[in-house]
Amino acid sequence: MAGSPLDMAATALLTVDLQNDFLDPNGAYGRGGQSAPEIAALPERLKPLAEAVRAKGGLVVATQFTLVPGRGGEPIISPHLKALRPFLGRGDFAPGSWGNATVDALQPVDVVIEKLAYSAFYMTRLEWVLRKLGITRLIVGGIVTNGGVASTVRDAHVRDIDAIVLEDGSAAFSVETHRTAIEALKPVARVASIAAMLAEVDDA
Repeated sequence: MAGSPLDMAATALLTVDLQNDFLDPNGAYGRGGQSAPEIAALPERLKPLAEAVRAKGGLVVATQFTLVPGRGGEPIISPHLKALRPFLGRGDFAPGSWGNATVDALQPVDVVIEKLAYSAFYMTRLEWVLRKLGITRLIVGGIVTNGGVASTVRDAHVRDIDAIVLEDGSAAFSVETHRTAIEALKPVARVASIAAMLAEVDDA
């Protein structure tokens, strides 16, 4: 069921971590053999909605997971991530790099937010930017549903920022994990399809 009518000036499509290093075969995860067809399909699936949101006066905001270079240029990687993804190394997800950038299919992006952890609100300027731009509603898609998407949506909820999660615009490394994460988000966010949101944006 739809919520209140969309005020497009107060609405942003937030794409979570749809970056070359995650999605492109030549990116860090592709080289590491970490991919899933559901994840690879997301940019083209989300592209029409991004274009519609922008055409109606909304914003497209992209988060970019970033590994900050530390001593000797080696990336600062949290121990849990290093254990999960031992293939990550120098140059991967580096600020300003091709791998760190949002994929071409979703360009241009209106606002880019570099992030360091799961939530796009953790130690970033996202909340400040949203408040300054008058954004009170986020349509959220990206990867992974149980990580960056879920953490960002929950943090939006506690900040009284309305969130709509795109069930077919988000993905994880397994379909079961994705479905479980979507169910767990229903108490704090509306869940909708891309088609439903396209219709609402068109009517706004």
